[in-house]
Amino acid sequence: MDITTAHPTKALEQYALSLAILFLEATFCISTSGVALPAMLVMLPLSFCLGQTCQLACSFASSSRAQRLIRLAILALLGILFAVEYFVYRQFKVFYDPVTVAAGASDVAGQFAGAAWNMIVTPSGLAHIALFLLPAALYGLLLVQNKTLFAVKESRASRARYALEALAAYLVALAIILTQPALSDLYTARYSFQGAVPRFGLLTSMRKDLQSQLVGSPSFELASDNEQSAQDEQSPADEEPQEDKASVATPAVLDIDFAALAEATDNATWADLDRYVESRTPSKTNPYTGLFEGYNLIFISAEAFTAEAIRPDVTPTLYKMWKHGIRLTDYYQFDTAGTTGGECANLFGLLATEGGSSVRGTTDHNNYLTMGNLLNQRGYNGWAFHNNTYTYYGRDATHNNLGYNNGYMGYGNGMEQWVEWQWPQSDLEMITATFDNLYGKAAPFNVYYMSVSGHSNYDPWDNAMAQKNWDVVADLPYSDRVKGYLAANVELDRAMEKLLKRLKKQRIYRKTVIVISSDHFPYGLDDDAPIGQLPYLSELYGFEITDIFQRDHNAPIIWCGSLPKEGIRLTVNEPTMSIDLLPTLCNLFGLPWDSRLLPGRDVLDPDTSGIAFNLNYDWRTSLGTYWAGSGTFVANEGADVPEGYVDAKNAEVANKIAYCHGVLTSDYYRHVFGEPQDVQAVHDKAAGS
Repeated sequence: MDITTAHPTKALEQYALSLAILFLEATFCISTSGVALPAMLVMLPLSFCLGQTCQLACSFASSSRAQRLIRLAILALLGILFAVEYFVYRQFKVFYDPVTVAAGASDVAGQFAGAAWNMIVTPSGLAHIALFLLPAALYGLLLVQNKTLFAVKESRASRARYALEALAAYLVALAIILTQPALSDLYTARYSFQGAVPRFGLLTSMRKDLQSQLVGSPSFELASDNEQSAQDEQSPADEEPQEDKASVATPAVLDIDFAALAEATDNATWADLDRYVESRTPSKTNPYTGLFEGYNLIFISAEAFTAEAIRPDVTPTLYKMWKHGIRLTDYYQFDTAGTTGGECANLFGLLATEGGSSVRGTTDHNNYLTMGNLLNQRGYNGWAFHNNTYTYYGRDATHNNLGYNNGYMGYGNGMEQWVEWQWPQSDLEMITATFDNLYGKAAPFNVYYMSVSGHSNYDPWDNAMAQKNWDVVADLPYSDRVKGYLAANVELDRAMEKLLKRLKKQRIYRKTVIVISSDHFPYGLDDDAPIGQLPYLSELYGFEITDIFQRDHNAPIIWCGSLPKEGIRLTVNEPTMSIDLLPTLCNLFGLPWDSRLLPGRDVLDPDTSGIAFNLNYDWRTSLGTYWAGSGTFVANEGADVPEGYVDAKNAEVANKIAYCHGVLTSDYYRHVFGEPQDVQAVHDKAAGS
């Protein structure tokens, strides 16, 4: 029987999956982005295309009963998928690709099962579960009430119609996309999962993400890539370099022939990366090159840290370090994949283009360009620490491959002897104990910490650090949740207070550099997801948050006991971001490095201009802000924007993102630097020289 009859139940049978997918996409879009239009103009034909494709696939089942069961299974699985992605977004405020969700599932189940359950068993959580499972429930109910309703034997004609309808819907969607340059870029060359989900829908974005993962070679726009100098933009530092430190600037490069490397390899991705690196203009040495040469380094990726946690009344030690350090006043740590995304930027100087698998994928890579490996080659004694479960995010594998010769320690492989098990754990206990017992007398040392005291939940009765430090914030004019966040960060401040005292006692205060950078903004403050619905974060920031740049602004601390030196006052006012920290430290520590191999920049180089960009291809410079979703550039007041500036910056950002993807997925540094060497052997050789 061909289902061409006009009977309404037959029409419902033809389009049940398409209607269900459209409903799920609309519900998800409204719940996460806050709006449905105009995104639904594209989602509608894309959803219809996917629905009719599924309908076609079901039609090949051997019996009508099998067809009904397959449709019901599809609807149930889609409901679960949308529900999981909704709760992930609600917790982390970013869209997680399926690989990231799967990779973090065991971590969440083991560590945060209680928190996840508390988020689900709320009126809003239960309501959304009901909405996402509604299509499956209605379909099942109709089948139970009328077992013959959908019992239709498909014909060749109906299958042909499903295929043509799917194709027609896709062509309509494609026509809409291609007539809008911003959407066209996002759908093709400048695809990003974060940007695609609110514009094309979750399922289409997952399909596109799979396609992008299968594309081996990144696409570079070399012809139009013009990484403009700072001649038309403000200088990065707030004063001229000292004349007595001035010297002839030389390019920050290594003796590597990238053209020859490209010719010698059969790997297309490596060859593309070689040609891109060769085309870049390197930064140069400057008066601050080697300022910290031979100094100790302590780098802290601070959980949910933000500029508003630096206060003279609540965190006086952090405030003192920020005030007397190198200040980056327009700095961003973009939320790409939660904590592991922030660690990727801090450790590798790369944006986490591969989501939650970005750092995990480097487990067997040659991670030559990390501070761990670079300082290990100078004979530094290296450690990496974390005060939560040592296997979380696979750190027991990834962090043992960062070049720290003494390895990585977390709770469960050594840290438990010094840190009490509570939630969250104490940064004060971790930092004090590891300094006293491990590295305090082992200079020169290079230490990395992933902290946890600043982690949500921030309700005082749920957070051990908030309870412990409540007296510091009790009288502040904020809600209890915001006060809980600040109280949790008091623990990091007290850790720094103790650490500075110990550095003085060991007489290495003036020879130690401490860098603190967040992993992401404090997304755990708010229960809801969309920007514009972040009341607690807005309360903390002191203004209503309406865009990603406002949300992800931050403030790193780059401090040394010898700063500020007389005549040196370093404040960088143009846009900077977390991937700039690694190249800046390479320059400050006087390390041999090639600036063309890192997408970030040495922020103290007066001949380069600052740019902050995210994986949505939005960017900000001293001249203005570009919004990729709408394809609009908003110039700053009084800015003189050169002709072709926006196109050049768009190409620059696209190339940098493509480069991050290429390095993370292809083990590019193995191609450039060869097989990784034994970390301890490298250390022993350097320490003995």
